[in-house]
Amino acid sequence: MSERLFGIHGTALQLRSQRMELLASNIANAATPGYKARDIDFRAALAASENGQSIDQAQAGAMRYRRPVIASLDGNTVEMGVEQTAFAENAVGYATTLELLRGRVDTVKRALRGE
Repeated sequence: MSERLFGIHGTALQLRSQRMELLASNIANAATPGYKARDIDFRAALAASENGQSIDQAQAGAMRYRRPVIASLDGNTVEMGVEQTAFAENAVGYATTLELLRGRVDTVKRALRGE
C-alpha cells in the first residue's frame, strides 16, 4: 500500500539515504591508505528497484568504484572535491524527495479529515 501511496519517492529516499552513508564513509576514509571510494549509481539503482529488485539488490547492482582523476601514491581513490560535491548533490535530492513525501502525507491527512 505504501508504494501505491508514496510512489517511487519512498524508494528514492531509502536509496539516497544509503548513498549518503556511502559518501560519508568515503570522506571519512580520505586518509586511509588503499581505500577505494565507492558510489551508487542512483538512477540505475532506482530503475532496478522499479523493475522488482529489492532496495539492497538494486543498491548492490548499482555500486561503482570511483576512478580518480589523479592517482595517489598510497592507492586511496578518494578525491575530497568529488566526494563533497556528490554528497551535497545527494543531500539536495534527499531534501527534495522528503518534501515530496511530506506533501503526499499532508494530502492523505486532509483526505482523511474530509477537507
